[in-house]
Amino acid sequence: MDAALKTLVEQMLAPIIAQEELELVDIEYVQEAGNWYLRVFVDAEGGIDIDVCCRVSEFLSDELDKGDPISNAYMLEVSSPGAERQLKKPLDYERALQKYVYVSTYAPVNGIKELEGTLIFYDGTKLVVEAPKKRWEVELAAVALARLAIKF
Repeated sequence: MDAALKTLVEQMLAPIIAQEELELVDIEYVQEAGNWYLRVFVDAEGGIDIDVCCRVSEFLSDELDKGDPISNAYMLEVSSPGAERQLKKPLDYERALQKYVYVSTYAPVNGIKELEGTLIFYDGTKLVVEAPKKRWEVELAAVALARLAIKF
């Protein structure tokens, strides 16, 4: 996503984020199957509901209509990051400590590229994931994707 567009959308969202006491988790502007999507992920302590998503969507839609910063047609989606929320920012990793996570890496770590277990350590440069009889230390730069996971 273009950094200028992301910054602009963040600025547009600032009033509603503050008013609703939300966390702006992520913004994506992606093309899928020939259609463009502007996706905004918000959350709050205790979670959010459809009414919150609707208020944020209506507010942002009005703001985008005023400035019209996106020249092509797109669909606006506002949602929660979900139960398997991606870990992207340092605060995401800190909040995920002692929680069950899924991590995929660019190159194998101890012979595997996908691991699941409890995130027991994070210091900004590496993380440690532990499962019964297994423990992986992974440099953050080696992480392709990290997210909360549901343990079955």
